[in-house]
Amino acid sequence: MKTCEILKSLRDKHALSQEELAERLFVTRQAVSRWENGETLPNTDTLRRLSALFDVSINTLLGSPRRLVCQCCGMPLTDDGQLSRETDGSFNEEYCKWCYADGKFAYKDMDQLLEFLVEHMSGENFPPEQARAYFAAALPKLKHWSK
Repeated sequence: MKTCEILKSLRDKHALSQEELAERLFVTRQAVSRWENGETLPNTDTLRRLSALFDVSINTLLGSPRRLVCQCCGMPLTDDGQLSRETDGSFNEEYCKWCYADGKFAYKDMDQLLEFLVEHMSGENFPPEQARAYFAAALPKLKHWSK
């Protein structure tokens, strides 16, 4: 979906008129109309307010143009329900909710995460030694561990 369609759909879902949405966002009704007609896009600050108002990520508002991957464990983040949140409730699109929540990381070091991943991701077709080698090579490439 395009951003214009997503914004209109979310506004309709929340039973808001263009005028009501404009008032909540401190913009004009014409601005909302231009977004919904695909003439313009909301600016960064307005996207943040829309994200909070509709409880969806900015990536979702923009039609999911980026393929999000947790920068701690490497899991693909395919929907907003998997995204972590900051202490203020805003989405953090860099980490999954299992690795990062309320401003804190769940794993104190890469070895702790590696043990968890090997235990839970290995199986008949992905033996523990293969899982360990794969994750040991992949994790250091992620933002959280490359520091």
